[in-house]
Amino acid sequence: MERRKVQVTGGSTFTVSIPKDWARDHSVEAGDEVGFHPDSGSLLLTPIDDTDTDKGTLTITDMHGEELMRAVMTMYVSGFDVLALEAESIDPDQRRVIRDATQGLVGLEVLEETSQRVVIQDLLDSSELSIHNAVRRMHLIAVSMLEDAVTALATRDPDIARDVTNRDDDVDRLWYVVSRIFRGALRSPTVAQEIGITREVAFDYHSSARQLERVADHATKIATATHDLNDDIPEDVVDALETLQTDATDIIETAMDALFADTADEATALATQARAQVRDIDDQARDVDDRLHGLTAHHAQHLGLVVDSLSRSADYGGNIAETALQKAAPTPNP
Repeated sequence: MERRKVQVTGGSTFTVSIPKDWARDHSVEAGDEVGFHPDSGSLLLTPIDDTDTDKGTLTITDMHGEELMRAVMTMYVSGFDVLALEAESIDPDQRRVIRDATQGLVGLEVLEETSQRVVIQDLLDSSELSIHNAVRRMHLIAVSMLEDAVTALATRDPDIARDVTNRDDDVDRLWYVVSRIFRGALRSPTVAQEIGITREVAFDYHSSARQLERVADHATKIATATHDLNDDIPEDVVDALETLQTDATDIIETAMDALFADTADEATALATQARAQVRDIDDQARDVDDRLHGLTAHHAQHLGLVVDSLSRSADYGGNIAETALQKAAPTPNP
C-alpha cells in the first residue's frame, strides 16, 4: 500500500496524486478520466475504458453436447452481454444445444444466425436485476420442491414428482443469474453500485444461493425415488419422512430469515437458532434409518437416499445460517 497526502487546491477542492506505475499499467495518461466508486468505507479508483469489453467470441468447431452447453453458460456467467459462437460450419446438433442453452438462461435471445455464426445477446439491463429478489425466489422454489417431493413419494404421485423435476430448471436459471451478478460485482465497482449492495453482501447472497441450488437438486433426487419404488411405503416411515422434511424446511426458512434480517441482533438470534436445530436432524435421520430395516433391500436403499437428501438439505440450511452470522458480524475498518 502506498500512502499519499491529501492536498487542498483552490481553497475547497481535495486532490491526491495517483501512483505513476499504476497509471502506466492501465494506460492512464494526462487528460484521461478515471472513475471513483464508494465501497464500504473505501473509495475505489478505476480507469474508464470506452471500448466494448462486453462482447465475447468463442470458436465451437470441436464442441458438442454438454461441453458446448457448459461453454455458453460459462460465458453468460462471466458477464458477456453479446456472445458470438463461430465455426466453419455449425451443424444441427450444435444449433440445438445453443438453442437449449439460450432458453435455459434468463435474458438471452438469438440476435443473428448464419451457417458459420450464431450471435446471442443478453437483453437484461444489469441495473434492473436484483440479486436479492433472485435469491428470495430460489428460496421459495427450493423449499416448495422439497415439500412436494416428499408428498409425491408418500402418495406415489408421478405427476407431482415430474413437476418437482421441472422446477429444478427454474432454480438453475436463477442460480446462473445470481452467479452472473456476483461475478459482475467482483469485476466492476460500477455493477455493485447499480445493484445497490456491497460486494461483501453479494458474496453472502451468492454463497446462500449455492446452498439453495443444492437443496433443489436433492428435492429432485427425492422426486426421482417416486419412480423407482414399486410398493407403498409403510405409514410410520411416511410420517417420519414428512416430519424430517418439515424440520429441514424450518431450518432453511429460519436461516433465510436471518440472512435477510434488518438488524445484526435479529440475524444473529435467528442464525443461532437454525444452527441449533441442525444438531437434532442427525438423531431424526438415524431414527428413520432404523425404521427401514424391515423393508426389502430395494426399498431400504432408495428410502435411505431420501433420508440422506433431507438431512443434507438441513445441513445446507445450516450453511446459510453460518453465512448470515458472518454477514451480521462487525467488520474491521478498511
